[in-house]
Amino acid sequence: MAEKDSPFAAYLKRHRDQIDQAILACVPELGPGAAEEPEVPRDVVTYLRRPYARFVFSGGKRTRPALALLGAEAVGAPCERALPVAAAVELFQTCALIHDDIADEGEMRRGQPCVHVSEGVGIALNVGDAALVSAFSSLLDAPGYDDATRLALLRELVSMERVTLQGQALDLGWARDGRWDVTVEDYLDMASRKTAHYSAASPLAMGAIAGGGTGEQVGALRTFGEAAGLAFQVADDLLNLVGDQAAQGKDFRSDVTEGKRTLVVVRALASLDADGRAELVDLLSSHATDPARLGRAVELMEGSGAVDYARDYALRLVSEAKSGLEKAPVDAAAKATLLSMADFFVERSS
Repeated sequence: MAEKDSPFAAYLKRHRDQIDQAILACVPELGPGAAEEPEVPRDVVTYLRRPYARFVFSGGKRTRPALALLGAEAVGAPCERALPVAAAVELFQTCALIHDDIADEGEMRRGQPCVHVSEGVGIALNVGDAALVSAFSSLLDAPGYDDATRLALLRELVSMERVTLQGQALDLGWARDGRWDVTVEDYLDMASRKTAHYSAASPLAMGAIAGGGTGEQVGALRTFGEAAGLAFQVADDLLNLVGDQAAQGKDFRSDVTEGKRTLVVVRALASLDADGRAELVDLLSSHATDPARLGRAVELMEGSGAVDYARDYALRLVSEAKSGLEKAPVDAAAKATLLSMADFFVERSS
């Protein structure tokens, strides 16, 4: 099935505007009219609100908030029930990306300079912090949730953030200390913490909680999301190395430049002979940007069998995720969309 024909891709497109409106409802100061509020200093608009709004609405597929809506539908509730959750998830993503770009010394995000590049590190940190505050307030202030549901959602958001920070600590620490002894098992644990929970497992679980789902339903969706979210990260790593260069733009092979420990990298380092390993470590440590050097790094990874290994692993994760969801007591239509989502995660081109 082509990416454009995926039911999940169609779901994303159908709900994109609805999600953006939910974000504006939760954070009205991001709207165009907010700049005219007389009680707000003009410099607050300049240094906080405008860069915040520019980042939030500059792009992004809205995959994670869409999963929150699907989580509600999966337990028989209307997707609108999870709109505050969708906003919270996207705003957490905003914080994570802005801060991640600073840590990775990234240059471009969503086709434009990263916030720390255009505004400076201090302002970028502040914008990211504001987004995190907004994520919590979107749940605290959302109408229609009873206290028990609101508390459960906040606990889930805190848990999601905690485990994401653990994964980020591993990723940043390995880079800081020049660690190339990371094993496949180490990487999978890191990626599960850093990405799988907030990319799929937690949005689905939170959507189901907002929709009044049972513990069994929430658990089944969380388990599905953990496997699918990890597959998403592995596929994302592959796209950066061997995907569509035109679709990736300036980000193509940036993982090599940044020396990221991906599944492909750690598998290659474990499989190459001593000379090949030394050469790959040198390329990954040199912050190379020359296309020939980037290509050589990918050539070494492909020659080691690591690219095929990672691709097969992502497909295996998707198969396991789909098999588990097939047996779950959730809405049939939402289940079908989620099953297509798992395939979408590993078949997309950008």
